[in-house]
Amino acid sequence: MLRMLKRKKAASTVEPPESKIPRDPPSCMRMAEPAESLLATSRRQKLLEHIWQRTSLSREQFTLLYLQPLQRYAELVQHFPASESHHHAYPGGMLDHGLEVVAYALKLRQSHLLPAGVTPEDQAAQAEAWTAAIAYAALLHDLGKVAVDIHVEQEEGRIWHPWHGPLKGPYRLRYRKDREYRLHGAATGLLYRQVLDGHILDWLSQYPHLWTPLLYLLAGQYEHAGVLGELVIQADKASVAQELGGDPGKALTAPRNALQRKLLEGLRYLIKEELKLNQAKASDGWLTADSLWLVSKTVSDKLRAHLLAQGVEGIPTSNTDVFNVLQDHGILQATQDNKAIWKATVTHGDWSHTLTLLRLAPALIWDKDERPDSYAGTIKVVEEVTAASTPPVSAIDERFPVDNQPPIDLPYGINDLPEFFDPIDYPSDAPDLDSEDLAPQRHLPLDDLPASPKHNAPPSGEHFINWLSQHIASHKLIINDTKALVHTVVDTAYLVSPGVFQRYAQEHPQTANLAKQDKISDWQWVQKRFEQLQLHRKQLNGLNIWTCEVTGPRKSRRLHGYLLKDPGLLFAQLPLNNSYLTLT
Repeated sequence: MLRMLKRKKAASTVEPPESKIPRDPPSCMRMAEPAESLLATSRRQKLLEHIWQRTSLSREQFTLLYLQPLQRYAELVQHFPASESHHHAYPGGMLDHGLEVVAYALKLRQSHLLPAGVTPEDQAAQAEAWTAAIAYAALLHDLGKVAVDIHVEQEEGRIWHPWHGPLKGPYRLRYRKDREYRLHGAATGLLYRQVLDGHILDWLSQYPHLWTPLLYLLAGQYEHAGVLGELVIQADKASVAQELGGDPGKALTAPRNALQRKLLEGLRYLIKEELKLNQAKASDGWLTADSLWLVSKTVSDKLRAHLLAQGVEGIPTSNTDVFNVLQDHGILQATQDNKAIWKATVTHGDWSHTLTLLRLAPALIWDKDERPDSYAGTIKVVEEVTAASTPPVSAIDERFPVDNQPPIDLPYGINDLPEFFDPIDYPSDAPDLDSEDLAPQRHLPLDDLPASPKHNAPPSGEHFINWLSQHIASHKLIINDTKALVHTVVDTAYLVSPGVFQRYAQEHPQTANLAKQDKISDWQWVQKRFEQLQLHRKQLNGLNIWTCEVTGPRKSRRLHGYLLKDPGLLFAQLPLNNSYLTLT
């Protein structure tokens, strides 16, 4: 056996017959280059910067977990094209495509809280591992082509195989005519150890919910890779669409992210974990034999706050819009007049109260075996109320005032991705404040993430800062991006006003009651509590608000906000300043 292996090894160094392997002319030979040279182009440097901005790492941590694997990948794929005649079919196309897919995948990742079905604390603890795994999966998705699709020769006709390590010296390549189209997915398993070192694999293997789909994906079995596989597929389509002149945003659209699905998932969580049901008086809802009745204003406020806290984008800012979405998709049962809101009297013994309610089928929330007991009292429909306008406070629930806060610009959604490689544009509707009127956290949240702010803690200036820090760390708030509420400017954090305070108030509806006592809006109440901490810089003339000029390829805008005195409140290491913002 040993002699046979030696003969095969010797034979592999012999140049195959000229008739069987078409040869490129000597002028097509290229010289293998080191990673630093391959990644030095301005576009690839910009892609690397995009990738770093979408992690929560210092430069040193980024180098260890991202840059070094990217460098190893670059040395392995050199100037190879990503395809023979389709997308990125030019020298260096495989490296460009790999970086693009990583960047797109990480942008998509910011819309997901992973792993699903665990507590927010567990999600925060695993956040950076999932982010890194998504980046690795995106980078490696086409690496198997190097092993089975591409034939590479070195000088003197020696055949190069990637499992022997990066190329050295001159080489030339061609795509194999007899290649099997889907084989490269399975062949990735031959090579990923060339890119990911043992320390990275040791780290990722600690997370079972992550490790299993990652291994399936690296074996080309996307059907078993869950959300990890879906993100890579969508990011791959976006990169291909962009290179071929298509629309990356459309390529990234996925039914799984539909708003109605998020609303239903949020309702199930609230009903099972937070809402009080079947209580005689102070109850959020009641379950009868055939219906689940929920107090409309209470549930809408809590549902919006829960989804915003989970990082879900595109949540309607008015109760009416929430009700309409739930009704349009069959989650709410409609009245005879096809309205979402019912008016009914809830009775238990001597206690009776008339409320406006939402009506759902219990089977939407519970399986048959986990359904709780029915309410001991009675619920009688007395009137059907139109959902065309938000009902008055007295008809809804005296505990909560009507939500009349102004709408806010939430952070980017999936449809912003066509401008991914363009300078960012910002909304121009921020008020020009002159009264007494932040950018990513570079921690590595593997073992020592600070605890998330408690949902039942009372709103305050300190709670706002804690909430802001944790939302940045867990990617629920995005920095330095289109419509971001936090940026880095002049080497500190810049908080966009009033958007960042409105976002906090939406996630904490109880601020409305506190603000009502001061006769101001809920976001202004939060802003005042923040100012009282004296954590922000003031201008020489004593004003609190600073203006930033935002320059884009087509237009200029202005933002208004606060500058923190100490960026260390949010950052272990200060990120780069947003190059599109200039303090005026």
